[in-house]
Amino acid sequence: MRTIRVPLKLINLQDDGFHLLVEIVVFGKKHWAVLDTGASRSVFDKALLEQNIASEAIETINPEEDTVATTLFSTSSTAVATLPKLKLGKLKIKKYQVVGLDLQSVNEAYEHLGHPQVAGIIGGDILIKYKAKISYKRLRVTFYR
Repeated sequence: MRTIRVPLKLINLQDDGFHLLVEIVVFGKKHWAVLDTGASRSVFDKALLEQNIASEAIETINPEEDTVATTLFSTSSTAVATLPKLKLGKLKIKKYQVVGLDLQSVNEAYEHLGHPQVAGIIGGDILIKYKAKISYKRLRVTFYR
């Protein structure tokens, strides 16, 4: 079994808890993402997807449609697209189907608190598949392939 360790950044939400951030690479650029064990599915900023994926390759789903993606998240609309490659440290995930949501309000809150903007939220789908183990002491996540 191959072990991949990825450093984490712990940010303080001003006495309202903490978030773990992990550096990711999508579309050839480094971004931050929230590592969220409570999120059932990983999501990415809809605007980032629209900027980097041809519009005909992005499917917009309206909330009235009965899909898992829209029932889990309350938003006016979601997008579904395929990332050519997602990297978390040395973990490379190719042709990963993602849900896109508007993360503008999250990023505005982060900016107000002096934290970096995020391109996405890494959730349970990736954490379970790669048997993630989070160490708060060492501030790292370990993935097993």
